[in-house]
Amino acid sequence: MHLVEHLLDVAEIGRERLVVKWVSAAEGHLFADYVTRISQRTRELGPFDPREHKLSLSAVEAALRSPRLRWLMGIELQMTERGNVYQEKIGEEKYHKLLESAAREEYEKALVFDVLKEGDQSVREIALRTGLPVYTVSSRVRELEKCHRAAFCGYTGQAALFGKAVMEIA
Repeated sequence: MHLVEHLLDVAEIGRERLVVKWVSAAEGHLFADYVTRISQRTRELGPFDPREHKLSLSAVEAALRSPRLRWLMGIELQMTERGNVYQEKIGEEKYHKLLESAAREEYEKALVFDVLKEGDQSVREIALRTGLPVYTVSSRVRELEKCHRAAFCGYTGQAALFGKAVMEIA
């Protein structure tokens, strides 16, 4: 859940919009207390319109599906408790910083890719649409090019245009 909360913060939706509580069927009073507190918190946060956050929510979902994050989440115990093949371990804090950094990168790539689905655009146009810095967009476009998900499409004036890569099957 920590990763989902982190991504919701990165997407500027806010981790407080996600609440997960485990309650036994025998704990009816506890369940009622949780519902009351969550309802109050929801009123304080105000309404949430998913249409306003469509691009961000799509990028969060894509980041969570990314093979890189799934792999990193799958090796947490191996890296923090058991160690790698050389019996090297990393602390939980360092592992979580690594995971959060990777999550931010995957979120940004997904955000850029979603914008590229709308049509060919320059790095500056993508930056304006996503709110990401131009340098970050440029880096993420390059990463998408490396895995054949984005492609150079030409120029408009002096600005290079990029679009979603079209993969042809022979």
